[in-house]
Amino acid sequence: MFRSTLLFALAQLVAFTGLATSVMAQPVNPNELIILTTTTVQDSRILGVLTDAFAERSGLTVKAFVAGSGAILKEGARGGGDVLLTHSPEAEKVWMADGNGTSRRLVMYNDFVIIGPEADPANIKGLKAADALRRIAEAKAPFVSRGDQSGTHVREVAMWKRAGIEPTGQSWYHETGQRQGLTMHVASQSQAYALTDRGTYLVHAGRIGLPILVENDPALYNIYHVMTVNSAKFSKVNAAAGQAFADWVTSPEEQAMIAEVGKAEHGRSLFMPAATKREDDLHRN
Repeated sequence: MFRSTLLFALAQLVAFTGLATSVMAQPVNPNELIILTTTTVQDSRILGVLTDAFAERSGLTVKAFVAGSGAILKEGARGGGDVLLTHSPEAEKVWMADGNGTSRRLVMYNDFVIIGPEADPANIKGLKAADALRRIAEAKAPFVSRGDQSGTHVREVAMWKRAGIEPTGQSWYHETGQRQGLTMHVASQSQAYALTDRGTYLVHAGRIGLPILVENDPALYNIYHVMTVNSAKFSKVNAAAGQAFADWVTSPEEQAMIAEVGKAEHGRSLFMPAATKREDDLHRN
């Protein structure tokens, strides 16, 4: 079952990668913004809300290159875009320290959750994340990971480490190498557990059919920053466009828009605005 589902996921990735490559192959245009962002931003569908609103407001053509956070940070470190919107805080700090960006600002957050079969064979419902992962390992219950060095995958690896478990290579642990929506699809088809951000889950919950079993753990906050690419280091970067987007997405107007995304469809916001907050304060809550 895993093999057939993964073949479907790989076919989807090939088609998507072709699209991303065509975007990045375009020549530099002063009237164009290239935003590098993560699959969770796209899969939760907030990306379209942000880019459409900014394009209308600024008059710029907006193009997005979407991949896992690891790939996005590497692309940004080659000057492959004007601004980044990512959710891998520790890697972002390293990226900034290497001189790749000129600013890093808090934009929004949601949280990660663990989903799984209704029957919950590992009996994890209501536990803290680390305890839930230990139960999954003890039960050798199937767990599906993105395995793609994305922000979600990096957080998952950190949580396994906190739980004192090394899952890689275990028969019950499966890596898709794919984005969040496809990874949840594999978990659904296999009746397995998985870690996902809440925003993407809410958008796909009806199709996935796996309930949230672990949530509301402060250790699972999922925090997004906007980072402008350093045009002094990368001459082809449209610094003005990148700065305009960073200023706009952290403005009171756009923060209010972010707070509304998802309410009509899902009864709650997909992301909480955070431009006026400090990251340390979020971790303490």
